[in-house]
Amino acid sequence: MSINCFKINNKLSVKQDSSIPNIVEIALLIDQIKSSIWLFGIPSWLFGITDRSIAAFSDGYLSPIEIFQLFTASFFFVSWLYLKPDESFNSNDLDPSQYQEYLDRTQANKLQVKKLHMISQEYILPFPYICQIYHLLNLKHLETVHSFSLNNLKIFQISHFQPTNTGGIIKFQTILDSPANPLRLWRQPIVEVDLILHTPYTVELSIPVYNNKRIIVIFHAFPLNDSEHQFFIDIYSDLEWPKPLLQIILHFASCLTLFEDLPYLRALTEKNIGRLFNLSRTSNHETALLFKRFVELYGSSGEATKLLEGREES
Repeated sequence: MSINCFKINNKLSVKQDSSIPNIVEIALLIDQIKSSIWLFGIPSWLFGITDRSIAAFSDGYLSPIEIFQLFTASFFFVSWLYLKPDESFNSNDLDPSQYQEYLDRTQANKLQVKKLHMISQEYILPFPYICQIYHLLNLKHLETVHSFSLNNLKIFQISHFQPTNTGGIIKFQTILDSPANPLRLWRQPIVEVDLILHTPYTVELSIPVYNNKRIIVIFHAFPLNDSEHQFFIDIYSDLEWPKPLLQIILHFASCLTLFEDLPYLRALTEKNIGRLFNLSRTSNHETALLFKRFVELYGSSGEATKLLEGREES
């Protein structure tokens, strides 16, 4: 929001020409050279002013020429400070054709992301933020809490887990036991789903569908206080279905799963929330690996308020 939260141009196969030089890296290199030259100039000017000052005051008398030299050196030094280069690049840093190419490609990426965005939903829920995070990162809730909407979907196995600096990635295979499961409209009977903890507030669920298409759900959960949190749901997809129809289906599915979540979140609220942050009490089951990683990074002290305070400071 990562969301590098979310590299949609990689996940949903937005193609770019790999032969095009990386314009951003070139511009950043130019910026770095400019900054290095500017920084080198500061001690050079200070040395010059100091040297002239010592020479001027050595005889205890300031001549008009010495005063003029000191004034000129000081003027140029102050001017040099105001010449600090900008950190971001612009059209002056690049060849006009390269800069226009970069602008065109950036605009195309924005339009592609906008095209792939299906729906957004926003809620303020009367439950502690940690309950929502526990719910999103605990895979077992897919089999239990959403047994109706997912028609008894089962987690077949955990195929991959990778900790990251700010979270982790877990890949797990799910199976549709029932031949009448409506999810077969979207996906194969057995698929590998990705669940990614990008930040303490952002979780991504990436679901493969037919013909290398995907549905990607981005959850953002932000604590408002000890008993409420703000919850955002954004769904992206490259399915070649009529967009209005797909939006209606996704809105309905999202509302249905949230409705199923409410009793579960309420039950979690009635428990000892601090216990969820205790690493020694966190489940070691493979389906809870991502939540355990969350506790390792953000909750080992057992204080949920740390995340709330961090959110308010940001």
